[in-house]
Amino acid sequence: MNGKFRLVVQYPLKSAKGSQRDNWLRDKVMEYLDLSLTEANLGCVDGFDMGKYISDPKKYALNIFCIITEEDRSIALVKRVLRDSRLDYTRIKIATMPYGKDETYTLKFSYKKGVTDFSL
Repeated sequence: MNGKFRLVVQYPLKSAKGSQRDNWLRDKVMEYLDLSLTEANLGCVDGFDMGKYISDPKKYALNIFCIITEEDRSIALVKRVLRDSRLDYTRIKIATMPYGKDETYTLKFSYKKGVTDFSL
């Protein structure tokens, strides 16, 4: 497979704008992931959004988007970086979809066992 993928790391939030800690977390996660993905030649961070879930406007999330080349290696790297850097690894969901295609994200990792669905 020669294609790229979109990867999203999602953190639950308590409000649409997040707290000061949520903003700090966003900045650190983006910094660490961009550096790690770039050094490993696997991709880069492509932005973020914070706010309501599209599927449930009563819930809020921080989504950090990346463009990656190797799905399995990139997911493993993201998990390791967040765990080793103590960036709230126990609260994340990771999902991917093929780059350039208008599909839905597929959940690849969840901090909660038994979770099978993912939405932005």
